Amino acid sequence: MAASISIFGAGSWGTALAVHLAGEGRDITLWARRDEAVEQMRRTRRNPTYLSNVDIPSSVDVTSDVETAAAATSLWAMVVPSQNLRSVAARLGPHTRTGVTVVSLAKGIENDTLQTMSQVLADELSDLSRQQIGVLYGPSHAEEVAEGRPTTVVAAAPTESRAEWIQDAFMTDRLRVYVNTDVVGVEIGGSAKNVLAIAAGISDGVGYGDNAKAALVTRGLAEMRRLGLALGADPQTFAGLAGIGDLLVTCMSTHSRNRYFGEQIGKGRPLDEIEAEMDMVAEGVRTTQSIRDLARDHGIEMPITEAVYAVLFEGDQPDDRVDDLMTRPAKREHWLPNTLRA
Repeated sequence: MAASISIFGAGSWGTALAVHLAGEGRDITLWARRDEAVEQMRRTRRNPTYLSNVDIPSSVDVTSDVETAAAATSLWAMVVPSQNLRSVAARLGPHTRTGVTVVSLAKGIENDTLQTMSQVLADELSDLSRQQIGVLYGPSHAEEVAEGRPTTVVAAAPTESRAEWIQDAFMTDRLRVYVNTDVVGVEIGGSAKNVLAIAAGISDGVGYGDNAKAALVTRGLAEMRRLGLALGADPQTFAGLAGIGDLLVTCMSTHSRNRYFGEQIGKGRPLDEIEAEMDMVAEGVRTTQSIRDLARDHGIEMPITEAVYAVLFEGDQPDDRVDDLMTRPAKREHWLPNTLRA
């Protein structure tokens, strides 16, 4: 299926997706917020800020006009930072029409509303049915996708037929797409993993070693699963690409901005200083707030997330929070709160 796709967001992931899909014969319109960035991309066929060493094919139509990008295709890929998704979706609202499908590639939970990205889109694009909104998540570093390295992701939508349609639109011989109808599970997995990547980075920065990092990943996965179950997710989702797959790559890779951010925190640098030097957004920072609040609202224990929150926003030291984690009351490995037991 040689789909035409409008990509909203010209950060590293949006740029990589445009480059890869255009190279595979898709008709791509790439929307960027800043006029000056669009002008430079048109002139040089390079993104001045993100993946600046990657050529943007001449077939990619770059624009800063929302109406132009919306009218160009009936498949809109939302690749903006999660906390900015609502404002971009609001601008798209007047341009919705019959037949449009909207796919979120933004990973996060909105701070104020504690809504997932598909819920934010449903709010702002109220003329669309929920069946027209899906997500595309998974272990997919932008640098590798832009270079055509093998990558697998999962397309989730409320119906299998819509998820399969999204699968067909995005799948290439180097971007393999699987199908899932557990939208909330895919979104919780793809969002919570950024918080856990910060925890893994803190562990790296302090120098705790491989044992501690493996514990953070596996016990973090248990936290993610508990929260997902409380929100109605399928537990199998967390053993898949948006769960353990994305968690592993984000916690381990040198490409991971969230792991890097945590590493700098573990080395003692202040949050504001690290954010100021990074061109790309570390989604896990704000998502830590949302996941913590969501867990508390549903009565779900997420001690690793609570520890990351305390280090980032309350000035706690990593060593103190590790002591708290290691001396918690003894538990069985596979446990659930009473509210989640069958």
